[in-house]
Amino acid sequence: MSLRLILTTVLSFAVLGVFLGLGKWQLDRLHWKEGVLDEIDRRIAATPVDLPAQPNPDHDKFLPVKVMGTMGSDTLRVLVSSRDAGAGYRLISPLAMEDGAILVDRGFIRVSDPMPPTPDGPVTVIGNLHWPDDRNSATPENEIDTNTWFARDIDQMADVLNTRPLLVIARQTTPPESGILPMPVTSVGIPNDHLEYAVTWFLMAATWVVMTVFALWRMKRRTRDTLAPRSD
Repeated sequence: MSLRLILTTVLSFAVLGVFLGLGKWQLDRLHWKEGVLDEIDRRIAATPVDLPAQPNPDHDKFLPVKVMGTMGSDTLRVLVSSRDAGAGYRLISPLAMEDGAILVDRGFIRVSDPMPPTPDGPVTVIGNLHWPDDRNSATPENEIDTNTWFARDIDQMADVLNTRPLLVIARQTTPPESGILPMPVTSVGIPNDHLEYAVTWFLMAATWVVMTVFALWRMKRRTRDTLAPRSD
């Protein structure tokens, strides 16, 4: 076996090991992420508690809470798309409580639906604390003058509605609101692409094996042809 063939074989196995290692790493990340999502699901569905005195985004994200108060008449419209209902708005309204007003994401209406009024009298909202990250580089700036919002910017919404910068995503409102579809917090929107990444690395490994086998076969054939005696 020639030195070139040996070096090619060693290099090919090294590259194959990298591909397989990356695929295995992505499978490990997949199992880790599934555990994280399971924990988030359990946290979301836990028994609601009173609103903490000083909620913390790191510690209290997805915390199920039960809040009571009176909703203000102002409502912000955040443009969203529902898989089942199409384009529409999330409705964000202030909820006045004894220790200050907070923001409540009441749920979803279609773009063509009229704006429903806020409930009269005291209401009880069961939902989850959330600090959503709706904005990316392509998200337009919120149009406050026309009440068209493209991202749930909590600080900005709190400033407009004169509330604390806290948002509760409603799962259940008592008394219930007619014409509004709740859009509660779930783990569905949290990305988990590790399986696709693992498959990609393993496919690259398989492709590399085929290419390597073909390359080694050609090199051996060329070597054999070179060493074969010629007949005059």
